[in-house]
Amino acid sequence: MNSSTGLQALEARLQQDLDLLELPAKAWVPPRQYQGEQVRDVVVIGAGMCGLAATAKLLLSGIDNIVTYDAAAAGQEGPWVTFARMETLRSPKTLHGPALGLPQLTFRAWFTAQWGVDAWEALDKIPKAQWMDYLVWYRQVLNLPVHNGVRITGITQQESLIALELSGAETGRVLTRRLVLATGRSGLGGAAVPEFLRHVDRHLWAHSADPIDFAQLKGKRVAVIGAGASSMDNAATALEAGAATVDLLIRRKEMPRINKMTGIGSQGVVHGMFQLPDSWKWKFVDYTATMQTPPPRASTLRVSRHANAHFFLDCAINAVTQQGDALLIDTTQGEMTYDFLIAATGFANDFHGRSEFAALAPHIRSWADGRYRPEMGAPRASLLQAPDLGPDFAFRERQPGACPILAHIHCFNDAAMLTHGKVSGDIPAVSAGADRLVRALAASLFAEDVETHFANLQAFDKPELLGDEWIDSTPLLKQENGL
Repeated sequence: MNSSTGLQALEARLQQDLDLLELPAKAWVPPRQYQGEQVRDVVVIGAGMCGLAATAKLLLSGIDNIVTYDAAAAGQEGPWVTFARMETLRSPKTLHGPALGLPQLTFRAWFTAQWGVDAWEALDKIPKAQWMDYLVWYRQVLNLPVHNGVRITGITQQESLIALELSGAETGRVLTRRLVLATGRSGLGGAAVPEFLRHVDRHLWAHSADPIDFAQLKGKRVAVIGAGASSMDNAATALEAGAATVDLLIRRKEMPRINKMTGIGSQGVVHGMFQLPDSWKWKFVDYTATMQTPPPRASTLRVSRHANAHFFLDCAINAVTQQGDALLIDTTQGEMTYDFLIAATGFANDFHGRSEFAALAPHIRSWADGRYRPEMGAPRASLLQAPDLGPDFAFRERQPGACPILAHIHCFNDAAMLTHGKVSGDIPAVSAGADRLVRALAASLFAEDVETHFANLQAFDKPELLGDEWIDSTPLLKQENGL
């Protein structure tokens, strides 16, 4: 199969489907200006998978005065070709992902158009770089308004609007009515760094989401903290780069083996989780966090096939001491010495961890601010930090009236999971999440402009009937009745 010809045919079918569905819908949001400055209806921060899905759904819904910013270069958005160090995606290849209900927009359609059905049947898991290629095509075929190399350095309120300060490829200020934070796994706060590493020189350790020059680890003794997927991916990458030894320091006494949430995945979970009472939301997320998600079998075997890889279970870290260019790690299994450490310790929702949120952070309400109650279960720190979001993914104020603009800032990233379920961070339900978000945005924009829409209703004067479609028989009836 000629991949170019096959892709062209797919794009033609997609365009036909969009035409049949009358998509994108006609633009309907009244334009706005503020003191002569253009005002965007929605700005999306982040052009990874979730940001692209949200942007596409906005455009298809007739909300077209939008822009999406990403600090990365084009084709480098999200984790797929940066800090995601697995060989393939963990999700089944058949998941619809960000296709938004359009069959021709699925990865499967994109793949088979280029390489055929037999190649699809032979494919096991999707190579991560190929998934990135698909997302690049997704952006291009839908002509999404993504601006790369642009970083948001400040978010403040400008009367009823949100003011964004830009740096990088574009500078200055942009005003918007609504803001969507599609900031991925790092959510709102960035990497979670254990306290025992905060005093250690950064040239001796890295977080698993950091850029790491693995070639520099050749011949070195490397420790990796954790037993999750990113732990395995980073350990394997270090081993393949020629590290002398790689030890996985695992606090648990046993490796987690069962992926609980995958086992109960359903449309009920997708659409029903965020409707549950808070106590049930907490129960589900706390239980899955307690059980933990196991690393994929293939990722684990990628590590264990190396004779110089070691798994140390029941090995919690008490302290890390820097000794010249080495690290002495005091663990529950004794002292160990390494040249470099990789902390696969996940991410935190510490709103104060990112400078662009400085003006908002003190006002953002979290689950610790009253939504959590002791009878729900143990007060797990990672859940207490989660933002307390509305049904439209919008932040809520810690003190009512202190920062009203939060109601127009929407958290469409991994930090939304406790409130909304896994619809804004993972492949399986991202389309459902984008649909939920954009329905809410459309409703709020319409309500905010209701006077304009009513005025448009009153002003609409295109006649359906021209007056020559019938004859008024009333005079004849009056004549017959002698009136």
